[in-house]
Amino acid sequence: MRQGKLVFAQLSEHLPRSVFLSFAARFSGRYPTLSFSHWDQFLCMMFAQLTARSSLRDIVTCLHGQRSKLYHAGFRGNIARSTLADANEKRNYQIFEEFALHLISIARPLYASQSLGSDLAQTVYAIDSTTIDLCLSLFEWAPATKGRAGIKLHTQLDIRGNIPTFILITESRVSDVSFLDDIPLGAGSFYVMDRGYVHFARLLRFTHAGAFFVTRAKNKMRYRVASALAPSDDAAVLKDECILLAGQFTHKTYPHVLRRIEFFDQTQQREFVFVTNNFELNATQIAALYKSRWQVELFFKWIKQHLRIKSFVGNSVNAVKTQIWIAVSTYVLVAIIKKRLQIEASLHSMLQVLSLTLFETTSLIDLLNDIEPDPNEFENLQLGLFEEISGH
Repeated sequence: MRQGKLVFAQLSEHLPRSVFLSFAARFSGRYPTLSFSHWDQFLCMMFAQLTARSSLRDIVTCLHGQRSKLYHAGFRGNIARSTLADANEKRNYQIFEEFALHLISIARPLYASQSLGSDLAQTVYAIDSTTIDLCLSLFEWAPATKGRAGIKLHTQLDIRGNIPTFILITESRVSDVSFLDDIPLGAGSFYVMDRGYVHFARLLRFTHAGAFFVTRAKNKMRYRVASALAPSDDAAVLKDECILLAGQFTHKTYPHVLRRIEFFDQTQQREFVFVTNNFELNATQIAALYKSRWQVELFFKWIKQHLRIKSFVGNSVNAVKTQIWIAVSTYVLVAIIKKRLQIEASLHSMLQVLSLTLFETTSLIDLLNDIEPDPNEFENLQLGLFEEISGH
Protein backbone atom coordinates (compact mmCIF):
# COMPACT_ATOMS: atom_id res chain seq x y z
CA MET A 1 0.00 0.00 0.00
CA ARG A 2 1.35 3.43 -0.92
CA GLN A 3 2.55 5.29 2.15
CA GLY A 4 0.62 8.46 2.89
CA LYS A 5 -2.80 7.34 1.59
CA LEU A 6 -5.70 8.58 3.71
CA VAL A 7 -7.48 6.05 5.91
CA PHE A 8 -10.80 6.87 4.22
CA ALA A 9 -9.28 6.14 0.82
CA GLN A 10 -7.85 2.87 2.11
CA LEU A 11 -11.32 1.85 3.31
CA SER A 12 -12.83 2.73 -0.08
CA GLU A 13 -10.33 0.47 -1.83
CA HIS A 14 -12.24 -2.50 -0.38
CA LEU A 15 -15.41 -1.36 -2.16
CA PRO A 16 -15.97 -2.72 -5.71
CA ARG A 17 -16.56 0.62 -7.38
CA SER A 18 -17.16 -0.83 -10.83
CA VAL A 19 -20.03 -2.91 -9.44
CA PHE A 20 -21.48 0.17 -7.75
CA LEU A 21 -21.33 2.11 -11.03
CA SER A 22 -23.16 -0.69 -12.81
CA PHE A 23 -26.01 -0.43 -10.28
CA ALA A 24 -26.03 3.36 -10.63
CA ALA A 25 -26.35 2.97 -14.40
CA ARG A 26 -29.14 0.39 -14.05
CA PHE A 27 -31.25 2.64 -11.79
CA SER A 28 -30.21 5.97 -13.27
CA GLY A 29 -32.76 8.75 -13.05
CA ARG A 30 -33.12 12.29 -14.22
CA TYR A 31 -31.24 13.87 -11.32
CA PRO A 32 -27.93 15.33 -12.67
CA THR A 33 -24.68 13.62 -11.72
CA LEU A 34 -22.01 15.73 -13.44
CA SER A 35 -21.15 17.84 -10.39
CA PHE A 36 -22.09 15.30 -7.69
CA SER A 37 -22.01 11.63 -8.65
CA HIS A 38 -23.73 8.65 -7.07
CA TRP A 39 -20.32 7.62 -5.77
CA ASP A 40 -19.83 11.04 -4.12
CA GLN A 41 -23.25 10.62 -2.51
CA PHE A 42 -22.35 7.15 -1.22
CA LEU A 43 -19.02 8.39 0.20
CA CYS A 44 -20.71 11.33 1.95
CA MET A 45 -23.28 9.09 3.60
CA MET A 46 -20.66 6.47 4.49
CA PHE A 47 -18.62 9.25 6.11
CA ALA A 48 -21.74 10.16 8.10
CA GLN A 49 -22.07 6.56 9.31
CA LEU A 50 -18.42 6.21 10.26
CA THR A 51 -18.33 9.51 12.16
CA ALA A 52 -21.90 9.50 13.57
CA ARG A 53 -22.98 12.73 11.89
CA SER A 54 -26.55 13.65 12.83
CA SER A 55 -27.66 16.06 10.07
CA LEU A 56 -26.92 17.13 6.52
CA ARG A 57 -25.38 20.36 7.78
CA ASP A 58 -23.21 18.37 10.18
CA ILE A 59 -22.01 16.10 7.35
CA VAL A 60 -21.19 18.94 4.98
CA THR A 61 -19.55 21.15 7.63
CA CYS A 62 -17.24 18.35 8.75
CA LEU A 63 -16.28 17.47 5.18
CA HIS A 64 -15.61 21.12 4.35
CA GLY A 65 -13.31 21.19 7.35
CA GLN A 66 -11.16 18.68 5.45
CA ARG A 67 -11.54 20.46 2.11
CA SER A 68 -7.85 20.13 1.15
CA LYS A 69 -7.98 16.34 1.62
CA LEU A 70 -11.30 15.51 -0.04
CA TYR A 71 -9.84 14.76 -3.47
CA HIS A 72 -7.32 12.32 -1.97
CA ALA A 73 -10.11 10.74 0.05
CA GLY A 74 -11.97 9.92 -3.16
CA PHE A 75 -14.48 12.78 -3.45
CA ARG A 76 -14.75 14.43 -6.85
CA GLY A 77 -17.96 16.44 -6.72
CA ASN A 78 -18.98 19.72 -5.15
CA ILE A 79 -20.38 18.86 -1.71
CA ALA A 80 -23.27 21.06 -0.60
CA ARG A 81 -26.13 20.47 1.83
CA SER A 82 -28.85 21.10 -0.76
CA THR A 83 -27.12 18.87 -3.31
CA LEU A 84 -26.78 15.97 -0.87
CA ALA A 85 -30.38 16.42 0.30
CA ASP A 86 -31.71 16.37 -3.27
CA ALA A 87 -29.60 13.32 -4.14
CA ASN A 88 -30.97 11.38 -1.16
CA GLU A 89 -34.52 12.38 -2.05
CA LYS A 90 -34.41 11.75 -5.78
CA ARG A 91 -31.83 9.07 -6.57
CA ASN A 92 -33.23 5.56 -6.46
CA TYR A 93 -32.48 3.83 -3.15
CA GLN A 94 -32.25 0.52 -5.05
CA ILE A 95 -28.74 1.49 -6.15
CA PHE A 96 -27.61 1.31 -2.53
CA GLU A 97 -29.77 -1.71 -1.73
CA GLU A 98 -28.22 -3.73 -4.54
CA PHE A 99 -24.72 -2.61 -3.56
CA ALA A 100 -25.29 -3.58 0.08
CA LEU A 101 -26.50 -7.02 -1.02
CA HIS A 102 -23.42 -7.37 -3.22
CA LEU A 103 -21.15 -6.55 -0.26
CA ILE A 104 -23.02 -9.14 1.77
CA SER A 105 -22.26 -11.72 -0.94
CA ILE A 106 -18.57 -10.84 -0.52
CA ALA A 107 -18.62 -10.97 3.28
CA ARG A 108 -20.42 -14.27 3.79
CA PRO A 109 -17.71 -16.56 2.30
CA LEU A 110 -15.14 -14.81 4.52
CA TYR A 111 -17.05 -15.98 7.59
CA ALA A 112 -18.18 -19.37 6.24
CA SER A 113 -15.64 -21.30 8.29
CA GLN A 114 -16.36 -19.47 11.54
CA SER A 115 -17.35 -21.85 14.32
CA LEU A 116 -20.87 -21.92 15.72
CA GLY A 117 -19.65 -23.46 18.94
CA SER A 118 -20.70 -26.90 17.74
CA ASP A 119 -19.88 -29.33 14.94
CA LEU A 120 -22.96 -28.26 12.97
CA ALA A 121 -22.00 -27.84 9.32
CA GLN A 122 -25.25 -26.35 8.03
CA THR A 123 -25.94 -22.64 7.72
CA VAL A 124 -27.98 -21.21 10.59
CA TYR A 125 -30.10 -18.09 10.13
CA ALA A 126 -31.82 -16.07 12.84
CA ILE A 127 -35.00 -14.26 11.82
CA ASP A 128 -36.44 -11.24 13.60
CA SER A 129 -37.44 -7.61 13.15
CA THR A 130 -36.85 -4.30 14.88
CA THR A 131 -38.93 -1.13 14.76
CA ILE A 132 -37.44 2.34 14.34
CA ASP A 133 -39.72 5.08 15.66
CA LEU A 134 -40.25 8.16 13.51
CA CYS A 135 -41.94 11.51 14.07
CA LEU A 136 -45.43 11.28 12.55
CA SER A 137 -45.47 14.95 11.53
CA LEU A 138 -42.28 14.48 9.47
CA PHE A 139 -42.86 10.95 8.19
CA GLU A 140 -46.55 10.86 7.29
CA TRP A 141 -45.93 7.99 4.86
CA ALA A 142 -45.09 5.67 7.78
CA PRO A 143 -48.18 5.69 10.04
CA ALA A 144 -48.32 3.26 12.90
CA THR A 145 -50.60 2.49 15.80
CA LYS A 146 -51.21 4.86 18.74
CA GLY A 147 -50.23 7.91 16.72
CA ARG A 148 -46.58 6.92 16.34
CA ALA A 149 -44.89 6.59 12.99
CA GLY A 150 -42.27 3.95 12.35
CA ILE A 151 -40.54 1.59 9.99
CA LYS A 152 -39.64 -2.02 10.54
CA LEU A 153 -36.43 -3.79 9.56
CA HIS A 154 -37.18 -7.47 8.94
CA THR A 155 -33.85 -9.27 8.96
CA GLN A 156 -32.42 -12.70 8.25
CA LEU A 157 -29.00 -12.96 9.93
CA ASP A 158 -26.32 -15.52 9.16
CA ILE A 159 -25.10 -16.55 12.62
CA ARG A 160 -21.60 -17.10 11.24
CA GLY A 161 -20.17 -13.60 11.34
CA ASN A 162 -23.51 -11.95 12.21
CA ILE A 163 -23.93 -10.93 8.58
CA PRO A 164 -27.45 -9.84 7.50
CA THR A 165 -28.27 -11.84 4.38
CA PHE A 166 -31.77 -10.55 3.65
CA ILE A 167 -33.42 -7.33 4.82
CA LEU A 168 -36.90 -6.02 4.10
CA ILE A 169 -37.88 -2.47 5.09
CA THR A 170 -41.61 -1.92 5.64
CA GLU A 171 -44.03 0.24 7.57
CA SER A 172 -44.17 -0.78 11.22
CA ARG A 173 -47.75 -2.03 10.85
CA VAL A 174 -46.64 -4.86 8.56
CA SER A 175 -46.71 -8.12 10.51
CA ASP A 176 -43.50 -9.96 11.34
CA VAL A 177 -44.79 -13.28 10.09
CA SER A 178 -45.38 -11.95 6.57
CA PHE A 179 -41.58 -11.78 6.22
CA LEU A 180 -41.59 -15.57 5.86
CA ASP A 181 -43.22 -15.14 2.44
CA ASP A 182 -40.21 -13.21 1.14
CA ILE A 183 -37.09 -14.89 2.47
CA PRO A 184 -35.17 -17.20 0.13
CA LEU A 185 -34.91 -20.72 1.53
CA GLY A 186 -31.90 -23.01 1.26
CA ALA A 187 -32.25 -26.79 1.52
CA GLY A 188 -30.55 -28.11 4.64
CA SER A 189 -30.28 -24.71 6.33
CA PHE A 190 -31.74 -23.92 9.75
CA TYR A 191 -34.02 -20.94 10.38
CA VAL A 192 -34.46 -19.97 14.02
CA MET A 193 -37.26 -17.61 15.04
CA ASP A 194 -39.44 -16.76 18.02
CA ARG A 195 -43.06 -17.81 18.36
CA GLY A 196 -44.31 -14.59 16.77
CA TYR A 197 -43.44 -16.32 13.48
CA VAL A 198 -45.47 -19.46 14.15
CA HIS A 199 -47.81 -19.68 11.17
CA PHE A 200 -47.99 -23.26 10.03
CA ALA A 201 -49.24 -22.54 6.53
CA ARG A 202 -46.10 -20.49 5.99
CA LEU A 203 -43.82 -22.92 7.83
CA LEU A 204 -44.99 -25.66 5.46
CA ARG A 205 -43.00 -23.84 2.77
CA PHE A 206 -39.81 -24.59 4.75
CA THR A 207 -40.55 -28.30 4.82
CA HIS A 208 -41.31 -28.39 1.10
CA ALA A 209 -37.98 -26.61 0.44
CA GLY A 210 -36.01 -29.11 2.54
CA ALA A 211 -35.18 -26.38 5.09
CA PHE A 212 -35.45 -26.70 8.87
CA PHE A 213 -37.15 -24.31 11.27
CA VAL A 214 -36.74 -24.07 15.04
CA THR A 215 -39.21 -22.00 17.03
CA ARG A 216 -41.10 -21.93 20.31
CA ALA A 217 -44.58 -23.37 20.52
CA LYS A 218 -47.52 -21.13 21.26
CA ASN A 219 -49.20 -21.81 24.58
CA LYS A 220 -52.51 -22.86 23.03
CA MET A 221 -51.11 -25.08 20.30
CA ARG A 222 -53.35 -28.15 19.90
CA TYR A 223 -51.69 -31.42 19.00
CA ARG A 224 -51.67 -35.16 19.58
CA VAL A 225 -48.61 -37.25 20.29
CA ALA A 226 -47.72 -39.68 17.51
CA SER A 227 -44.71 -41.25 19.24
CA ALA A 228 -41.99 -40.55 21.77
CA LEU A 229 -38.35 -40.31 20.73
CA ALA A 230 -35.51 -41.99 22.59
CA PRO A 231 -34.84 -40.46 26.04
CA SER A 232 -32.04 -37.91 26.20
CA ASP A 233 -28.97 -38.13 28.43
CA ASP A 234 -29.47 -34.43 29.16
CA ALA A 235 -31.64 -34.03 32.27
CA ALA A 236 -32.79 -30.65 30.99
CA VAL A 237 -34.71 -32.38 28.19
CA LEU A 238 -38.08 -33.22 29.76
CA LYS A 239 -39.85 -34.51 26.64
CA ASP A 240 -38.93 -35.24 23.05
CA GLU A 241 -41.82 -36.45 20.95
CA CYS A 242 -43.31 -36.60 17.47
CA ILE A 243 -46.65 -34.85 17.18
CA LEU A 244 -49.41 -34.09 14.70
CA LEU A 245 -51.27 -30.80 14.87
CA ALA A 246 -54.89 -31.11 15.94
CA GLY A 247 -56.19 -27.57 15.67
CA GLN A 248 -59.30 -26.76 13.65
CA PHE A 249 -57.19 -25.36 10.81
CA THR A 250 -53.59 -26.28 11.62
CA HIS A 251 -54.10 -30.01 11.04
CA LYS A 252 -54.91 -29.14 7.43
CA THR A 253 -52.38 -26.35 6.87
CA TYR A 254 -49.51 -28.47 8.24
CA PRO A 255 -50.39 -32.17 7.88
CA HIS A 256 -46.85 -33.50 8.49
CA VAL A 257 -45.27 -34.83 11.67
CA LEU A 258 -43.52 -32.24 13.85
CA ARG A 259 -41.11 -32.59 16.73
CA ARG A 260 -41.98 -31.11 20.13
CA ILE A 261 -39.29 -30.68 22.79
CA GLU A 262 -39.80 -29.61 26.41
CA PHE A 263 -36.60 -28.13 27.85
CA PHE A 264 -35.93 -26.83 31.36
CA ASP A 265 -33.47 -23.97 31.73
CA GLN A 266 -31.73 -24.28 35.09
CA THR A 267 -30.47 -20.69 35.02
CA GLN A 268 -33.88 -19.10 34.79
CA GLN A 269 -35.78 -22.00 36.33
CA ARG A 270 -38.15 -21.94 33.38
CA GLU A 271 -39.52 -24.48 30.98
CA PHE A 272 -39.46 -23.88 27.23
CA VAL A 273 -41.26 -25.79 24.48
CA PHE A 274 -39.71 -25.94 21.02
CA VAL A 275 -41.23 -27.04 17.73
CA THR A 276 -39.12 -28.08 14.76
CA ASN A 277 -39.30 -30.14 11.58
CA ASN A 278 -35.81 -31.55 12.17
CA PHE A 279 -35.55 -35.07 13.58
CA GLU A 280 -31.79 -35.61 13.20
CA LEU A 281 -30.21 -33.31 15.79
CA ASN A 282 -30.56 -34.25 19.43
CA ALA A 283 -32.81 -32.19 21.68
CA THR A 284 -29.93 -30.36 23.35
CA GLN A 285 -28.65 -29.22 19.97
CA ILE A 286 -32.10 -27.91 19.07
CA ALA A 287 -32.14 -25.92 22.32
CA ALA A 288 -28.69 -24.54 21.55
CA LEU A 289 -29.87 -23.50 18.09
CA TYR A 290 -32.70 -21.52 19.61
CA LYS A 291 -30.21 -19.83 21.89
CA SER A 292 -28.33 -18.60 18.82
CA ARG A 293 -31.42 -16.62 17.79
CA TRP A 294 -30.43 -13.91 20.22
CA GLN A 295 -27.56 -12.98 17.92
CA VAL A 296 -30.07 -11.11 15.77
CA GLU A 297 -31.31 -9.17 18.82
CA LEU A 298 -27.72 -8.26 19.61
CA PHE A 299 -27.18 -7.25 15.99
CA PHE A 300 -30.15 -4.85 16.15
CA LYS A 301 -28.92 -3.43 19.44
CA TRP A 302 -25.43 -3.00 18.00
CA ILE A 303 -26.42 -1.19 14.80
CA LYS A 304 -28.81 1.10 16.68
CA GLN A 305 -25.99 2.07 19.04
CA HIS A 306 -23.20 2.46 16.49
CA LEU A 307 -24.80 3.34 13.15
CA ARG A 308 -27.06 6.23 12.14
CA ILE A 309 -30.42 4.51 11.68
CA LYS A 310 -32.43 6.06 14.53
CA SER A 311 -32.32 9.62 13.18
CA PHE A 312 -32.56 10.45 9.50
CA VAL A 313 -31.20 13.27 7.36
CA GLY A 314 -34.14 13.08 4.92
CA ASN A 315 -37.87 12.55 5.38
CA SER A 316 -39.01 10.76 2.23
CA VAL A 317 -39.28 7.00 1.82
CA ASN A 318 -36.40 7.08 -0.65
CA ALA A 319 -34.11 9.11 1.62
CA VAL A 320 -34.77 6.87 4.62
CA LYS A 321 -34.13 3.67 2.67
CA THR A 322 -31.01 5.17 1.11
CA GLN A 323 -29.61 5.94 4.56
CA ILE A 324 -30.45 2.50 5.93
CA TRP A 325 -28.88 0.63 3.01
CA ILE A 326 -25.71 2.72 3.20
CA ALA A 327 -25.59 2.01 6.94
CA VAL A 328 -25.79 -1.72 6.15
CA SER A 329 -23.05 -1.31 3.53
CA THR A 330 -20.83 0.44 6.09
CA TYR A 331 -21.36 -2.31 8.65
CA VAL A 332 -20.59 -5.04 6.11
CA LEU A 333 -17.55 -3.15 4.78
CA VAL A 334 -16.02 -3.03 8.26
CA ALA A 335 -16.79 -6.75 8.65
CA ILE A 336 -15.05 -7.47 5.33
CA ILE A 337 -11.98 -5.47 6.32
CA LYS A 338 -11.86 -7.23 9.68
CA LYS A 339 -11.52 -10.59 7.92
CA ARG A 340 -9.36 -9.51 5.00
CA LEU A 341 -6.80 -7.82 7.25
CA GLN A 342 -7.20 -10.45 10.00
CA ILE A 343 -7.99 -7.83 12.64
CA GLU A 344 -8.54 -9.18 16.15
CA ALA A 345 -10.32 -6.08 17.45
CA SER A 346 -14.10 -5.90 17.64
CA LEU A 347 -16.23 -4.10 15.06
CA HIS A 348 -17.16 -1.56 17.74
CA SER A 349 -13.52 -0.80 18.52
CA MET A 350 -12.70 -0.57 14.82
CA LEU A 351 -15.47 1.97 14.29
CA GLN A 352 -14.34 4.02 17.28
CA VAL A 353 -10.82 4.31 15.92
CA LEU A 354 -11.92 4.91 12.32
CA SER A 355 -14.28 7.71 13.39
CA LEU A 356 -11.28 9.76 14.56
CA THR A 357 -8.69 8.84 11.92
CA LEU A 358 -10.41 8.92 8.51
CA PHE A 359 -8.26 11.81 7.26
CA GLU A 360 -4.99 10.61 8.70
CA THR A 361 -2.36 8.85 6.59
CA THR A 362 -1.64 5.89 8.84
CA SER A 363 -1.57 2.44 7.26
CA LEU A 364 -5.02 0.90 7.82
CA ILE A 365 -3.67 -2.48 8.90
CA ASP A 366 -1.25 -0.88 11.38
CA LEU A 367 -3.99 1.38 12.72
CA LEU A 368 -6.45 -1.45 13.35
CA ASN A 369 -3.93 -3.99 14.60
CA ASP A 370 -2.99 -1.63 17.43
CA ILE A 371 -6.48 -1.86 18.91
CA GLU A 372 -6.88 -3.96 22.03
CA PRO A 373 -9.62 -6.64 21.83
CA ASP A 374 -12.96 -5.61 23.34
CA PRO A 375 -14.41 -8.42 25.51
CA ASN A 376 -17.81 -6.68 25.61
CA GLU A 377 -18.40 -6.72 21.85
CA PHE A 378 -21.67 -8.38 20.87
CA GLU A 379 -19.75 -10.96 18.84
CA ASN A 380 -18.58 -12.49 22.12
CA LEU A 381 -21.51 -11.70 24.42
CA GLN A 382 -22.88 -14.67 26.31
CA LEU A 383 -26.51 -14.11 27.27
CA GLY A 384 -28.60 -16.26 29.55
CA LEU A 385 -29.69 -19.31 27.61
CA PHE A 386 -33.21 -18.09 26.91
CA GLU A 387 -33.11 -14.52 28.16
CA GLU A 388 -36.38 -12.84 27.24
CA ILE A 389 -36.68 -9.40 25.71
CA SER A 390 -39.75 -7.36 26.42
CA GLY A 391 -42.44 -7.87 23.83
CA HIS A 392 -41.63 -11.49 22.91
